[in-house]
Amino acid sequence: MPILEKLDRPLLCYTGIETDLIFNQGVDLPGFATFPLLETDEGRALLATSYMAQVDLARELGCGVMFESVTWVANKDRAARLGHGPKLLEQINIDAIDFMRDLSDNVGDVPIVLSAQVGPRGDGYLPESHMDDEEAEHYHSVQIAQLAKAKPDIVSAFTISYPEEAMGIVRAAQKHELPIAISFTVETDGLLPTGMPLGEALDAVDAATENYAEYFLINCAHPEHFLPNLDDSPWIKRLAGVVVNASRCSHAELDKSTELDDGDPKELGAYMGLIKNTYPHMKIFGGCCGTDMRHMREIAQAVI
Repeated sequence: MPILEKLDRPLLCYTGIETDLIFNQGVDLPGFATFPLLETDEGRALLATSYMAQVDLARELGCGVMFESVTWVANKDRAARLGHGPKLLEQINIDAIDFMRDLSDNVGDVPIVLSAQVGPRGDGYLPESHMDDEEAEHYHSVQIAQLAKAKPDIVSAFTISYPEEAMGIVRAAQKHELPIAISFTVETDGLLPTGMPLGEALDAVDAATENYAEYFLINCAHPEHFLPNLDDSPWIKRLAGVVVNASRCSHAELDKSTELDDGDPKELGAYMGLIKNTYPHMKIFGGCCGTDMRHMREIAQAVI
């Protein structure tokens, strides 16, 4: 049975830990990578605090939680820039899932989905290295094979910016018999960074992979950026949720920002409530860049 059909409540999904750590907690994250935190006791304590804050919020408000692993940039190209070779990287990918599982094993009253997160080969905002679907499958198969050894509940690919990379990721997950979710990022006009409409991208991925993906998401965009593009077209049923930015800034503006734009948590929650009420089939809601537990609380309260 598909993962979301097993759940009777919304799932909170938090992918904003990087900006929270950098801007709110003063933690240095070279390459925007959180996986090196697994290598120290102090880093693991920071991660555990974040995961358990999500659990505490979900318990209080009656939600479930998507535990997202810290492996978004734990692929060959991006990790190599941080000095992590293939053997160390494989252990990190496995450890990241084991770390989440150890935490979740001590939480008996909150539904938790262990999501092994993967990201784009390059910049999720700027698809400068545009692979075809075969190259993308070959590239991402390496990390997904490593993650498969730890047996996550699902692999979730975030900030994907063009359909060919998504197709390759889906096929790599299928090869390893893992459920897979694809989350596309969109610009301020609601279109992918390539200019493709979101619905067209979802349809293209499904057509090329025989609808293997469990579901799709939008992430790393403010609701105002994509809401005008959502409608009652058939593809909307494949969109299982949204993980939103606090800021209305464009990705280019966010990349240059030296201060955190944390937006308006209450307003963000109101937008998420609107989305939930308009599209009641959606089950995954959360915060991406610029969000913290204030935003997550408003989101949770709005979607339960």
